[in-house]
Amino acid sequence: MKNIQVFDGADNAVYDIFAATDEEFGLIFPNGTDVAFIDEVYQAQPPQALDAAFTEIWKRRVPKPQAMGIHGILFYECEHKKVYYPTRRDEEAVNPNGSRLR
Repeated sequence: MKNIQVFDGADNAVYDIFAATDEEFGLIFPNGTDVAFIDEVYQAQPPQALDAAFTEIWKRRVPKPQAMGIHGILFYECEHKKVYYPTRRDEEAVNPNGSRLR
């Protein structure tokens, strides 16, 4: 299982962590990526497969003290953050001018 932290643009968001199987994780984060935006995820994969995967993922919330790492970040309603993750890999995050964040 791999842990996904969900960042939601809602004011009352709590940024929960959910466990996903390797197959579910691969639907959301293809080709070695670890940052995803929900609109792009649904553009790239069949909606029926994603709906089924998310139905299962949402059943597996992991309390933060029990999480053994975060393997992916999924953004909802945070399109403004796309500029920081052009490669959709967290370690490669950049400022809007292209300079590295780390």
